[in-house]
Amino acid sequence: MNGQTAAVILAAGEGTRMKAGTAKVLCEVATKPMIDWVVDSALQAGVSRVCVITGAHAEEVENHLSVRYGDRVVFARQLERLGTGHAVRYAEPFLKQFQPENVAVLCGDAPFVSSAVLQDSLAEHMAKANAMTLLTAALDDPFGYGRVVGTDGALSIVEEKDATDAQRAVKDVNSGAYWFETKALLAALPEIGNDNAKGEYYLTDAAGILTAAGRRVGAFRTADSDCVKGANDRLGLLTLNELYIRRRVDALARDGVEFVLRDGIVISPDAVVEPGAHILPGTIIRGRSVVKAGAVIGPNSILDNTVIGENAVIESTKCTDSTVGPGAKIGPFSQLRPNSHVGAGVKIGDFVEVKNSTIGDRTSVAHLTYVGDSDVGGGVNFGCGVVTVNYDGKQKARCKIGDNAFIGCNTNLIAPVSVGEGAYTAAGTTITEDVPDGALAIGRARQTVKENWANEHIGFKRK
Repeated sequence: MNGQTAAVILAAGEGTRMKAGTAKVLCEVATKPMIDWVVDSALQAGVSRVCVITGAHAEEVENHLSVRYGDRVVFARQLERLGTGHAVRYAEPFLKQFQPENVAVLCGDAPFVSSAVLQDSLAEHMAKANAMTLLTAALDDPFGYGRVVGTDGALSIVEEKDATDAQRAVKDVNSGAYWFETKALLAALPEIGNDNAKGEYYLTDAAGILTAAGRRVGAFRTADSDCVKGANDRLGLLTLNELYIRRRVDALARDGVEFVLRDGIVISPDAVVEPGAHILPGTIIRGRSVVKAGAVIGPNSILDNTVIGENAVIESTKCTDSTVGPGAKIGPFSQLRPNSHVGAGVKIGDFVEVKNSTIGDRTSVAHLTYVGDSDVGGGVNFGCGVVTVNYDGKQKARCKIGDNAFIGCNTNLIAPVSVGEGAYTAAGTTITEDVPDGALAIGRARQTVKENWANEHIGFKRK
């Protein structure tokens, strides 16, 4: 972007119609909070500073954005919620301190205003020397939206309830997103009144105020009519999800990703799915996950900020903040918890949980096993029912298992402990001391058989 720019994002609404008990702007579209869509678009468009206006659920929204964006986002709290014009007034100290040439005003619950639209509309805003540029779209059914009326340079916005029949026939609608010359915005804000049925201050009134002052008010009509869409209730949120997911799946399919059905598939806008990947029904891909070419995900799998290597298979499994190497096979009914790193060609079978561990190439963890806080080498074989006992009630410790070790069924490894390269543990063994390379460790009680005990104590008789 040319010149210093800022964005003010309105996120103070209570969202009572969502019935969520949380901030409306934190409700998710394709696994991503709506407010994150808007902040990302602004930052990707080259905006230098972002100020988010919070109100209801302010602490929740501010904590979320601070964790995700750090000091790239600052906040101002709208103490009373008296309309959009009133909300933007709380950004005045931010604008006066930062002094951007132009500022975008965006809605935190309208996730589809893209960075490309923001860049293109700013270019037109500056080229025409507009004091205010409305981002608009033409809708076949504009019912409920404010209509953009007038001529270029002298536009205004008429709400549906206030429009004449002729104005209701206008297809161009207001998206709720604007570019302002910052000095013009600061001059117009004190002039916005609340002489209306709701007694609120509407930012849309700035168009008439600036036109009356002899300044240009123009419009940028985007070809993507979805940019005007927002969500006020759960039905609206569902519509946004369905709209985006269909668009996302269609685009990936055109790029060479294989889908059998769209049913139950959700893919984050921040995720990367390479051509040649296979996405099966019931798959949810969250956050900044990456699925490499040839990988098969699903059915009924969840990836959350996880990287899946080429030709890996993830079946009915949940993976969080982890990596999976090429050709690995995970599942069904397994879980990779955060900070798990699975090597190439690894097999992790049913009812296996891995947490905060590294699993070396070609290792097999077939079934009913827990590997936590461990460093496992390559070519290791885990029998059924192995547990790394990593917590003593006060602190956690790690286990280390060398290359090509064999861990027998129902082995308990009491951390901190190591099993050397090529070493074996006998089935049913509890390991409390390090096992040297190539050794066999047996740590179980000798079997004792008491003849006729069952007959004498519980009356058992052979039929």
